[in-house]
Amino acid sequence: LQKSYYATTANDYDNQHLLDKDEHFLALNYLAGLINFHGFTSILDVGAGTGRAALFLKEKDSKLKIVSVEPVKELREIGHEKGLKPLELLDGDVYNLNFENSSFDLVCAFGVFHHLQDPVAALEEMKRVSRYAIYISDTNNFGQGNRLSRFLKQALNTLNIWKFMVFVKNRGKMYSISEGDGLAYSFSLFSLFEHLKSNYSVFTLSTVPGGRNIYRTASHVAIFAKKNGI
Repeated sequence: LQKSYYATTANDYDNQHLLDKDEHFLALNYLAGLINFHGFTSILDVGAGTGRAALFLKEKDSKLKIVSVEPVKELREIGHEKGLKPLELLDGDVYNLNFENSSFDLVCAFGVFHHLQDPVAALEEMKRVSRYAIYISDTNNFGQGNRLSRFLKQALNTLNIWKFMVFVKNRGKMYSISEGDGLAYSFSLFSLFEHLKSNYSVFTLSTVPGGRNIYRTASHVAIFAKKNGI
């Protein structure tokens, strides 16, 4: 369903999803600083759309090796028209990346995970092909809405019944469909921490205005997870 949505809206993708100085643009600027600070030289961007991340990072550092994968042909074609070579923007599936273990210094994803049925499987595949670090910019559903809405969602999550409430709200589905975003799941990047904490040091960055506790107040965040001992 999501691939079909992007295929039919590809020509308007940039206007709909690449807003000037949006949360992912800020996350990209954070990432550029992290790449420079840690001296990373090879990057894989999964679910690349029309290649925004690769084009941005290449402009920052032309020496970077950046490979992007995107499963929707219509979006790849637009990325190629924007200057990315076929070997720079490839067909690819986040659940089955066609690269060997530890192929890239860092693997990143922007606005991808809230579209995934199995985000943990995607994370594990990103970890497999990453040598040093993971970087993800996406939603935090528990920081969305007004204060009362956030409080209720956070309380239901603490009681471990949030997913059941989503299932009921969506009439027997875990996802919803909207004109502006296609198929999307109620997702929080904080749900991935349990799958990173044993082997990674995790840094959380707010990409929208929020309070001191960004889990409770920020609708969008980015996480940088660096392998321990590196």
